[in-house]
Amino acid sequence: MVRRLLVRLRRASERGGRDLQQRFSMLTAISVAIAVLVVGTMTYVVTQRALYREIDEELVTAAGYMVAPIQSDVTGLGGLNSTSLAAANVNVVLVKSDRTIIRVQDEKVSIEPGSPEIRVARMQYGKSARTVEIGSTHTKYRLVAVPMESEDNAGYALVLARPLGPLLSTIESLRVTTLWLGLAFVALAAFLGFRAGATVMRPLRQLSDAVKHVTATDTFTPVGSTRDDELGDLSRSFDQMMVSLESSRERQKRLIADAGHELRTPLTSMRTNVELLVADEKSGMLPPGARAEILDDVAAQLGEFTSLVGDLVQLSRDDVVLPSPEPLDFADVVNAAVTRAKRRGKGLVFDVSTEPHFVVGEPDTLERAVTNLLDNAVKFSPEGGTVHVRLADGTLTVSDEGPGIAPEDLPHIFDRFYRSNKARNTPGTGLGLSIVAHTVGAHGGMVGADNVPGGGAMFTLRLPPAPPEALKAAEGSED
Repeated sequence: MVRRLLVRLRRASERGGRDLQQRFSMLTAISVAIAVLVVGTMTYVVTQRALYREIDEELVTAAGYMVAPIQSDVTGLGGLNSTSLAAANVNVVLVKSDRTIIRVQDEKVSIEPGSPEIRVARMQYGKSARTVEIGSTHTKYRLVAVPMESEDNAGYALVLARPLGPLLSTIESLRVTTLWLGLAFVALAAFLGFRAGATVMRPLRQLSDAVKHVTATDTFTPVGSTRDDELGDLSRSFDQMMVSLESSRERQKRLIADAGHELRTPLTSMRTNVELLVADEKSGMLPPGARAEILDDVAAQLGEFTSLVGDLVQLSRDDVVLPSPEPLDFADVVNAAVTRAKRRGKGLVFDVSTEPHFVVGEPDTLERAVTNLLDNAVKFSPEGGTVHVRLADGTLTVSDEGPGIAPEDLPHIFDRFYRSNKARNTPGTGLGLSIVAHTVGAHGGMVGADNVPGGGAMFTLRLPPAPPEALKAAEGSED
């Protein structure tokens, strides 16, 4: 199953790496294109309006100088002529409120005032500015009209016009320059986005190569990234996953090997006993009473075999314990385990003292772990001995008055299938203390073993207390 998962991860990373790099490049180019379009358009519009406003102000200023002489000589337009106007690059026409038009003599450009200019002449207020096309070549001019009163109090509008050729040429150059610069920036952004995408995708390709290597060689090789960013965190998480998978596989191999070794003995013994029963059925070779002894032996071996299989199933559960929404009092779990142990330890004295200690966890698995500790104490306690059980300050202590644990056995006491020389002739599977360590570790706690001064083994178990919010939630649910 792990191999299939790695194959899928490899294919997804290969396909996703290419797609992500292309999408990253495209997204960068589109973002820059939108930015260039917005900025270029705003620059073009603002510049165009600024240039038009500058021409309008120049024409209004020129009109201010012309009003006084024209007012004294309306018919002759104050002595204006086409030569002087051409030098100023201005065309002038005077329009009366009744639409009468007075032009400069020999003026080459025929300006035709329209409604905006007539309105200024009639209202004698404000000004008008607009762009028009004049002549057969449809040359664009900027027209500005300002009000003017003559000496006879007639309403006029002085209309000035200037060709927009140079301005339009400037605006066109700005448009072309902005367009080409925008295209250049978009192309540059696409290139840089592609390069950046390649840089970003490099750790993902390393992950892809690592997955390929795992798939091809079935060895979990870490990537070993030293990047100090999110992609580095991803690589380190992948390395942790590789280490975890390798550790899990090694534990599975060791468990299978140890289980096979431990299962071989009861199976061989049962097979021998069954063969003896079959042979006796044919030849009657067994002496009186031997058949019943063999059957009792087979029943005991079946019980041992069943216990071993149950312990193996318990140890095979490598999943983390999911905390219950409601905390539990560990003292209740200990008291229940003591009740069960008393049934097995008849003739022993149980000295029990427990204080409330609320934890978050699975009560059944915790009770089995405590029961395993008590069973171990019962197994090695002498007849009439005392098993001491203390739960104080969140720490559970189980001690007995037996022979204790040899110093060379202490480092291995919680290993799977480990049995000391003293325990080899006692019933059990060698998995009880391993289950204790597994359960306590899954609950975030710790367990240790030592000897009591003067003789006897002592086991210490500590579980983290339930967080305050869990206690509040439990109290709220009870209300």
